[in-house]
Amino acid sequence: MQLQLKPAVKGLITALLMIVAALIIDQTGNTNPRFQYFVYLIYGTGIFWTLYAKSRQEDTIGSFKEYFSTGFRCFIIITLLMVVFTIIFLKMHPEFLEQEAIATKEYYIQKGGKTPAEMEELANMAKKRYPVLVISLSIFRYLLIGTGFTVFFSLLFTRRK
Repeated sequence: MQLQLKPAVKGLITALLMIVAALIIDQTGNTNPRFQYFVYLIYGTGIFWTLYAKSRQEDTIGSFKEYFSTGFRCFIIITLLMVVFTIIFLKMHPEFLEQEAIATKEYYIQKGGKTPAEMEELANMAKKRYPVLVISLSIFRYLLIGTGFTVFFSLLFTRRK
């Protein structure tokens, strides 16, 4: 008898692999954003793994709804863990907040029309808003990408039946 992992467990395994990949990319000091695609490749592979296993189960009806529901249970766990990772990652790298404040100040220096006090206030606001912005974008990005992968693979497996 073969071990059947639930979609949520596969989501957990996939998220842990994504976190390890993100930490390796961070530790190597690589700032090339293309390496983020490797993390997304792991994401897509985890969803594919979940849906492929579902297609191999004898009790599978093979409907889009069934596949999407299975994929959803996988990618929602991945999204949750990646958002938690993003929060922890931002806490580990307070220099990102400082960099955002500096970039904001430089933007307003080049743009002009602001007093030094106003630029300082805008830089402080950017520093405060940065974590909320990054976390919000992280939630949206992982939900959107997870939905895209799940729809694509669900359609693929539905057509195979």
